[in-house]
Amino acid sequence: MLHAYPPAHNAGAEWAAHSLLRELAARGHDVDVLLSQPAAAENAYEIDGVRVHPYRGKSDPGPWLRGASRAQAIVTHLENTPRASVLGELHRIPVVHLLHNTFEKSKAWLVKGSPTLVVYNTAWMRADAEAWWRVHRGDRPMPWGITVHPPVAVDDYRATPGDRITLINLTAEKGAEVFYALAERMPRRKFLGVVGGYGQQIIRDDLPNVEIMPHTPGNRMAKDVYARTKLLLVPSVYESYGRVAAEAMCSGIPVIAHPTPGLTEALAEAGTFCDRDDLDAWEDAIRRLSAPSVYKQASKASTGRATALDPATELDAWCTAMEGVVKRGTPR
Repeated sequence: MLHAYPPAHNAGAEWAAHSLLRELAARGHDVDVLLSQPAAAENAYEIDGVRVHPYRGKSDPGPWLRGASRAQAIVTHLENTPRASVLGELHRIPVVHLLHNTFEKSKAWLVKGSPTLVVYNTAWMRADAEAWWRVHRGDRPMPWGITVHPPVAVDDYRATPGDRITLINLTAEKGAEVFYALAERMPRRKFLGVVGGYGQQIIRDDLPNVEIMPHTPGNRMAKDVYARTKLLLVPSVYESYGRVAAEAMCSGIPVIAHPTPGLTEALAEAGTFCDRDDLDAWEDAIRRLSAPSVYKQASKASTGRATALDPATELDAWCTAMEGVVKRGTPR
């Protein structure tokens, strides 16, 4: 039970969820996604073996809650977590929470929703939830959890880097002001802004060295975005992980990022970190990485990090846990 889904909706949380669900489908399981936003899709469709059903009304989940089509597990995230948790409890169907952030309302449903399995997208986020639990519910055991970094397969995102300095998702939170300020400071360099799938987009057409691309489906990112990108900027105020950073590294594209816990976990030593309020540091990093010898070394480090993030082991753990939920009612 999800609010929106690729390829129409291409935010990191949705592609992370799809990467998990398509793995279950690839291993022979039936996976149906029920959408809750009326505008998310007009008709039913299938993507990578996952069947997606458009929102028709509040009774949509009915066939999957009882009878021959009764679901063996409900997977949910973000805004659908409350309703999915209630329906799962009412119909005694195990519920699995995908956690993509450390917001209070997300962690609160670990208590109110009593999930059978919790999937954290990073180690730091799991540690944050465990610390929160000790304060709020230290007298009872936490729901069983596993850590699965948003799966990014190198082959899905590999491209030959281009010549642009790129920002994906032009919101204030993602660092649009930093992006445009750097373009103003460096008028002889080419910048590429990609419209995001959510948030208030900040679009400027007054800078001749800035090109704005429309929102791009995840399965087109390698060809349409990373093949045109030399450096990726990620000056986000908050990232629980930073999927675009992992995607870019698959093409050996160096990433300059604000040091959020998620981005430092994703990029590790392959990343170049600058405080989002220090424009001088960002400009210096761009100039330094533009030197051929430095770029070659940074690109090699990025490719190595992308390879190290190979999702196979964590995807196996995810599938094993889900099969445990279905067969035994527990992921253990």
